[in-house]
Amino acid sequence: MRLIFAGTPEFARVALAQLHAAGHEIALVLSQPDRPAGRGLKLQASAVKQFALDHAIQVAQPRSLRLDGKFADDAIAAREDMLAAKADAMVVAAYGLILPQWVLDLPRLGCFNIHGSLLPRWRGAAPIHRAIEAGDAQTGITIMQMDAGLDTGDMLLVAAVPINAADTTATLHDTLAELGGRLMVDALALAERGALVPVKQDEVGVTYAHKIDKSEAAVDWTQSADVIVRRVRAFNPFPAACATLNGEPLKVWSAQVEPGRPPGDVDFGQVMAVAPDGITVAAMNSIVVLTALQRPGGKRLGVADFLRGFDVQAGQVFEPRAN
Repeated sequence: MRLIFAGTPEFARVALAQLHAAGHEIALVLSQPDRPAGRGLKLQASAVKQFALDHAIQVAQPRSLRLDGKFADDAIAAREDMLAAKADAMVVAAYGLILPQWVLDLPRLGCFNIHGSLLPRWRGAAPIHRAIEAGDAQTGITIMQMDAGLDTGDMLLVAAVPINAADTTATLHDTLAELGGRLMVDALALAERGALVPVKQDEVGVTYAHKIDKSEAAVDWTQSADVIVRRVRAFNPFPAACATLNGEPLKVWSAQVEPGRPPGDVDFGQVMAVAPDGITVAAMNSIVVLTALQRPGGKRLGVADFLRGFDVQAGQVFEPRAN
């Protein structure tokens, strides 16, 4: 099948690679404009663009697809590229731009989206993070026929995966990226035979996965240990949970819930015990054990190595979460 592919990060690159390996003709790739990255803030191509360049696929990077907006010139140029592509379908995965109706109507078979949740739960920008943060038992991939709404289109294929107790957004991202690519290959095979069966989304159970903000990273010790640990997992790798001790902000990369409750005279965020396998901290009616941390400019370390360069004593108190 002749395709246009729209995507930007690694999640999308995995799907693009699987579509390419399956023998689909990728006539055009759309990706976000290059962004500054790294210490030198040099412009860096997205994972999807880099794959396209490595495989001699044409790339367009419009700042918008609205023909009447601020970047209308970009949209007009992209439309010409898309018309010339003569695609049967457009596949979208974590692209980052809203598709106006003219784009949705352009390919013969329309636009298919790879979404990282079991719709209608977790429509929106950060479905993997929010599923872990909420304590969901499972998530998955939905292949959706795109419409003008925010992840509101008909469902075409759905596959579920469990969320394990050790899963972080990083690990679950990789699982879902692979699953999404495979499921999209299956969906296109069905589409070629006219065998896809659209299913309307149920309006009962709709939730929205709002974009992750760095301000959410600070650990709130007045929350329960369950909530804190889920947020540590959800914010790994971005924006990384953060807890401040002795005036120094520390990234918290992993943590566990310890059974039991802290004594009544212990403050929220107070260090109860320090050992090579973890730093025990009081939370709301519960106990958190921090097991991997990172100082500014340092490396991510297990607690035993971390304590060699950062003194932590029982009785110290992590600063309360900033409002």
